[in-house]
Amino acid sequence: MDNFSGTGTLRRMSVRRAPRRVRRLAALALLAVAPTLAACGGGDDGGESVTVYSGRSEDLIGPILDRFAEETGTSVRVRYGDSAELAVLLAEEGDRTEADLFISQSPGALGYLDGEGLLGTLPQDVLDLAVDGATASDGTWVGLSGRQRVLVYNTDAVDPAELPDSVLDLTDPVWSGRIGVAPSNGSFQDFVSAMRVELGDEATMAWLEGLAANDPVIYANNNAITQAVGRGEVEVGLVNHYYNFRLKEELGDDQRAENHVFPSDDVGSLLIVSGASLVEGADTVDAATELVRFLLAAEAQAYFTDETFEYPLAVGATPNAALPALDFRSADIDYDVLGGDLASTLAMIREAGLEG
Repeated sequence: MDNFSGTGTLRRMSVRRAPRRVRRLAALALLAVAPTLAACGGGDDGGESVTVYSGRSEDLIGPILDRFAEETGTSVRVRYGDSAELAVLLAEEGDRTEADLFISQSPGALGYLDGEGLLGTLPQDVLDLAVDGATASDGTWVGLSGRQRVLVYNTDAVDPAELPDSVLDLTDPVWSGRIGVAPSNGSFQDFVSAMRVELGDEATMAWLEGLAANDPVIYANNNAITQAVGRGEVEVGLVNHYYNFRLKEELGDDQRAENHVFPSDDVGSLLIVSGASLVEGADTVDAATELVRFLLAAEAQAYFTDETFEYPLAVGATPNAALPALDFRSADIDYDVLGGDLASTLAMIREAGLEG
């Protein structure tokens, strides 16, 4: 039995894609670990249903999927897992997949599947619900929410005056042994891919090697870094902005950390988009499309920003008042490219000595 749970304008850039066979084999070799699956859920009453593969965790998106099911009567079946692993699973399943909709934590996995020809095309009226730039140029996915890259720092150990003006400055020996990173995390990989587009492979490799030379502390994910910074285990860490907001809400003053936002023209301030896409050949296109529309409507957008401290990406949506104003120019990157050469990005991270 399958294990499911019921429930401003950006400039465009391009980068050469690796051959499909090379990308797929490398991705399978590096990423293919069985996704974590939730328990079986009910709701199969003979009515309309939609099957979702979600790279967003159940605690982040499950409640709003439940709301969709309640309001529409559509049965929602969800397979949760890591976005990259689910993307590889979809590629392996091909036209045998049960998935109708793929929700990704990061654009890299979406770009990978788009390159494999495994994504359907969303209607223009759905794409138009998102702000300019937060959609695929070919209409295969739409952004739901965004997380900005920041440097979280321990307020007891670090004087704000010494914080770097650019993420590139973290190769300075002054930061040796003081930095936490999560090289196996999708958001770090998307950030490195963005750096490749912005600065080129040579400069990106030099930065990765310089970072590795500073003997960073390796963690599994952003949350582990943010917790470690708050405890004083490490002084600074490269993470997404919302982790510290969530921990400060939970721990209050015990979370001894703040976010340092790099300037809007620095690649270190990249806005990473979580997106949704139809799976090519989906059985229930209409229900899946309506779910995407629901995720871009006011209730879901308010949930993303009020409950998870993300930036909403629907036109007219208002960010949580606790969040600093976001200049969308800080996300000046073509999200289409971030998964197009994912295997090469992973190889560069590994070659630099930043494996977890």
